[in-house]
Amino acid sequence: MKRQLIAATVMLLSTAASAATPIIVHRDPGCGCCEKWAAQVQTQFGRRVTMIDDQARGAFQKARGVPTTLVSCHTAVIDGMVFEGHVPITDMKRVLAQRPRGVSGLAVSGMPLGSPGMEVPGQPPQHYVVTAFGAGGTRVFARH
Repeated sequence: MKRQLIAATVMLLSTAASAATPIIVHRDPGCGCCEKWAAQVQTQFGRRVTMIDDQARGAFQKARGVPTTLVSCHTAVIDGMVFEGHVPITDMKRVLAQRPRGVSGLAVSGMPLGSPGMEVPGQPPQHYVVTAFGAGGTRVFARH
């Protein structure tokens, strides 16, 4: 019983700490779709999102282990995981909850129409893949 109480307390404290941690997004300077995506993230996570116009984002991506084949217009760090491009919030929450071994982040390469922040009224969404990456290599995490 005591062990369960300690585990529950630790989980509550870590949840409260992550809720207070801001989300940092490095983007190509002036990219407007990044702001649309960030607004959705802020609403869904209930946390402040800080946008940084980053002229040297390629170095930031490399330092965070984003494969060059998966780059997009912005890179976010949330609770130690990396999210490259227009990753759907449901996929972000799922990988953060699961923390799969060998996965340090998710990416949506390019800027597919219909992905979060890339919605265009009257335009049908494109099909796209969310790729998990990390020490375990790359693999398909979700298809949309």
